[in-house]
Amino acid sequence: MERLEYLKRDQVDQFNRDGYLCIKEFLSPEETIGLLDRARQLLDEFNIDDHPRTKFTTGDDNHVGDDYFLTSGDKIRFFLEEDAVDAQGRLTRDKSKAVNKIGHGLHELDPVFRKVTLENERLKSLVRDLKFHKDPVALQSMVITKQTQIGGEVPEHNDSTFLYTDPPSALGFWFALEKCTPENGALYFLPGSHKVVPITKRFVRLPQGGTGFEELIPAAEAPPHPNGKYVLETCEPGDLVVIHGSVLHKSERNRSPFTRFAYTFHMIESSPRATYDEKNWLQPTKELPFSRILA
Repeated sequence: MERLEYLKRDQVDQFNRDGYLCIKEFLSPEETIGLLDRARQLLDEFNIDDHPRTKFTTGDDNHVGDDYFLTSGDKIRFFLEEDAVDAQGRLTRDKSKAVNKIGHGLHELDPVFRKVTLENERLKSLVRDLKFHKDPVALQSMVITKQTQIGGEVPEHNDSTFLYTDPPSALGFWFALEKCTPENGALYFLPGSHKVVPITKRFVRLPQGGTGFEELIPAAEAPPHPNGKYVLETCEPGDLVVIHGSVLHKSERNRSPFTRFAYTFHMIESSPRATYDEKNWLQPTKELPFSRILA
């Protein structure tokens, strides 16, 4: 049996069986605090006066699609909670408590986030152990703040819908920067759903502008929703959850007085093993192509 570098064999088996894996204390306390402090610093330094008041929503019928969002793959931008902006576009709370997420080029542009993403030998060992990819590239990094009281619900979804490749190859890396509890929006997973749930639609740039969903499998032909019970995965700061691109997961609204900061990014297989086409909402640029993880 091939020797593993970081994971144990039962962890690899668990990931393959359930479609996700929680790894306790993957980040050191120093790394975790460093990421959290940097995220808060970015929020403090963010200039709301020149912001287009872009809100981030996760429902199928109201997904953000303006240029501020579509050109954010090689930038660090700030997306507001729906409930943080009134009908006149004015903030209803302090700017540092109004942001839903910071994205999507943190792993490339910010040294603190780059270090734990592209310059992390433990992460590279984990990737080699999983054997999910041959030559993965990184994309779509973000800090999700899950603000107190208004941190929005994220409905059931799988990540390959939003970062589609042919064949599907998305893999998420989700780092808890604060304690994640049932009250502040910890993640729920439907174990094993990655084996039975196909990617039925994909999130795309629309020809007329903006974004929407393109059907891959008609609803009448899609298999029924899998049976099973969602499992809550509470996390401590520094824990990592690895998320298969096809596994169903969700989180509830944060109704607590505590934020739930997390840092997340994704990997996909690179060409020619998988095709990431021009329909995808997030596009690499000449100045900042997707970086190889194992290079």
